[in-house]
This record gives sequence, structure tokens and C-alpha cells, in this order.
Amino acid sequence: MQIILLDKVVNLGNLGEIVKVKDGYARNFLIPSGRARRATASAKAEFEARRVDLEKAAAAKLAESQGLGAKLAGSAIKLTQKAGVDGRLFGSVTNADIAEELVKQGYKVVKSQVRMPNGPIKMVGDSTVGVALHTDVVVDITVSVYGETA
Repeated sequence: MQIILLDKVVNLGNLGEIVKVKDGYARNFLIPSGRARRATASAKAEFEARRVDLEKAAAAKLAESQGLGAKLAGSAIKLTQKAGVDGRLFGSVTNADIAEELVKQGYKVVKSQVRMPNGPIKMVGDSTVGVALHTDVVVDITVSVYGETA
């Protein structure tokens, strides 16, 4: 299926590009999330009429993300979890825990933006975690996990 991208999509294309994707990916993800539209003649004409507004909105979104990224870059958060004497956590620190702590500190972050390349944190200590605020803005933060004995 051919679609018009209404937003930048990683590994697919930029705003305004017409790309061919599998039908299910377009119908079940891209179109319902508002990132794309079917590439019909009327949709192409409507997109060209709205192109300037969409590009302005995308630029504003990128600028907002860059501003938040500048504030967030290099920051550190501290979390306390129950841990054994050897430093292993009884549970784990997930992206939801990190996002919740960032929201408490005043940053607008959702858990899907927190990228944990090595999976959940299961040991006491410092870890580096990426926060993807936009497809072009990814900042690293330090997560310090402290253990409390049960």
C-alpha cells in the first residue's frame, strides 16, 4: 500500500514522502496513529495544500523537544528499591519507574520514550539510559539505583 507520511517515521521516511509499506503496518499502526494517509489523488492534493502548516507544526515539535532535551541532557535521577545484601534488586527498575520519576521532577516524558538497551535494571548502581524525546532528539540520563535492605 502506498501512503503519504504526515510525520517523520524512523527507518521509513520524512514528512511528505510517498512510501510503499505492507498493508497491515499502514492500516493497524501508521494511519490510526495519524502518522500517514493513503496516497490517493485527493489525499495528495489535500496534503500539498496543508504542507506548509504540517512542516511548521513539525518544526515547532522538534524545537520543543530540543529545548527539553537541553534541560534533560546529563541529568541524574535517584531511585530506591529493595535489594539483597549482594546488590541484586528483588524486582527491577523499568522504563515506567524512570518516566514516573522524571514526571515528578517536572519533565513531560512518557514511558515509551525511555530506552533501556540492556533491559530493566536489576543491580544497585549507576546506569545510563536514553530518552527519545523526538525521532531526532535522544538524550542520555544517569539513573542511580540505591538498595534498601528488607
